[in-house]
Amino acid sequence: MSAAEIAIVWLSLKVAICATLFSLPFALGTAWLLARGRFFGKSALNIFVHLPLVLPPVVTGYALLLLFGKQGVIGGFLDDAFGVTLAFRWTGAALAAAVMGFPLMVRAIRLGYEGVDQGLEQAAATLGAPKRAVFWSVTLPLISPGILAGVVLGFAKAMGEFGATITFVASIPGQSETLPSAIYTLLQVPGGESAALRLIAISVVISVAALALSEVLAQRAIKRVSGR
Repeated sequence: MSAAEIAIVWLSLKVAICATLFSLPFALGTAWLLARGRFFGKSALNIFVHLPLVLPPVVTGYALLLLFGKQGVIGGFLDDAFGVTLAFRWTGAALAAAVMGFPLMVRAIRLGYEGVDQGLEQAAATLGAPKRAVFWSVTLPLISPGILAGVVLGFAKAMGEFGATITFVASIPGQSETLPSAIYTLLQVPGGESAALRLIAISVVISVAALALSEVLAQRAIKRVSGR
């Protein structure tokens, strides 16, 4: 592998990890609202959260560009107030990947919440445990398999995201060129097939490793929750 290919792999991992870690707290809260909440507009929130799954990724990327570009409402504020630029930067790629993977994370974690026996939470509360302690000691361990599934899905989506990312941040070497965009570019260049195949092989290895790690951790979480 060349230094440029190593940089592409490293940037892709950085984008995927940052996108997943950034999304996780919001996914936990949103999944709880959709699983347990009773409020006006719940259906609208559910539709909004899952919208990136059904919209063309290019549309999502263009919406991000309008909002977070230098001329956008949010992007302009961030640039003026903090000097933060997201468009055409790796941070923008992480944001695009986070937005695209967020619905998958929420869906998996929501299933985890819905699978929890609320009688266990009520029993802990009856024994005097505050709500925060109930969440950390009862709810969180029980939904951990769902969280792991959501993290893997979010990471995999972030690693493979192309449409929204290339629309929002383009494919700038060293700045926003991730594995999917690099592979696409190499396939358009005569003689680029061998480099593209190397990057494809690395993508497969990373994906398989992530799935294998997720399976091991999920099995451990299930055994811990079931007491086996």
